[in-house]
Amino acid sequence: MDKLVYIQETAMYVRVQFEQDSGGHDWWHVHRVWQLAVKIAKHEQANLFLIEMAALLHDLDDWKLHSPNGTESRSRKWMEKLGIRQRSIDQIEEIISEVSYKGAHVDTTPTSIEAQIVQDADRLDAMGAIGIARTFAYGGNKNRLIYDPQVKPELHIDFESYKKTTAPTINHFYEKLLLLKDRMNTAYGKHLAEERHRFMKLYLDQFFKEWNLN
Repeated sequence: MDKLVYIQETAMYVRVQFEQDSGGHDWWHVHRVWQLAVKIAKHEQANLFLIEMAALLHDLDDWKLHSPNGTESRSRKWMEKLGIRQRSIDQIEEIISEVSYKGAHVDTTPTSIEAQIVQDADRLDAMGAIGIARTFAYGGNKNRLIYDPQVKPELHIDFESYKKTTAPTINHFYEKLLLLKDRMNTAYGKHLAEERHRFMKLYLDQFFKEWNLN
């Protein structure tokens, strides 16, 4: 099986896994991250196969979406089923492990250009108009309030406190989304993040204008 077939088979497999998600991590999120990663990769010297596979599989074992099942990795199990060589599986798994945001004060600097690209692509999809829509979809899915002025944003010092937060959705902008622009890795990723960051700030300005009836 050649690399193109691996990617096509993986796209079909992942689509089935996420097609019914209503919390902002559906197939179209994965598809956008995949396409964004390919777009960014055109500006970098990187292994496109590793990038595409990691982008497609990056949410398959995400802690936000699935209860841990021992040490079993669904993405590894899938790649082994396809017959991808072990070295490539290990590299893809390492990229996936470095994608997620883990708190304002947690260092998540990727160790390879491939991981930098996939992380940038995933973070770009958390920004801008689509990022806003996804944020409220996730908050509603988790039964979170839209906003509570008495609950202040928290810049989490470790991954455990970030995972446990149940704060209102608006807080997430200050705890993560507005921080992403300055944490992009690639030059092209930074360029794409600028407009999305500006749009989120405009949205929040309008939100608080309406909230405060000014």
